[in-house]
Amino acid sequence: MGVDSGGLAQLRRGVLEHCVLALLSGEERYGYDLVAELSQAGLVASEGTVYPLLSRLRRDDLVATTWRESSTGPPRRYYALTPAGRRALVELGGAWAEFRDAVDALLSTHEGDRP
Repeated sequence: MGVDSGGLAQLRRGVLEHCVLALLSGEERYGYDLVAELSQAGLVASEGTVYPLLSRLRRDDLVATTWRESSTGPPRRYYALTPAGRRALVELGGAWAEFRDAVDALLSTHEGDRP
């Protein structure tokens, strides 16, 4: 799986849930705000990736939502971590650290093998 064959896109999708939960760990946010920050970081290119994830996180009780009036347009749905979402973020953080360390170790061990 090379970067040209969609490997980078798959990596991004794989870490997106963790990134969304992390963004919500400090404060509640509305969907477009999450999309904008994830886009700026180069993790997503469209709302079509984030909103289905947010719906799933809500169904899984990892985030809760509230509607709020907006001074600049229609009401906005704000997302906040639930206690289960905070636990999931901690678990994902530990799993990510192990995963990252394992990948880093493999890459550094085999650096000389690359063309």
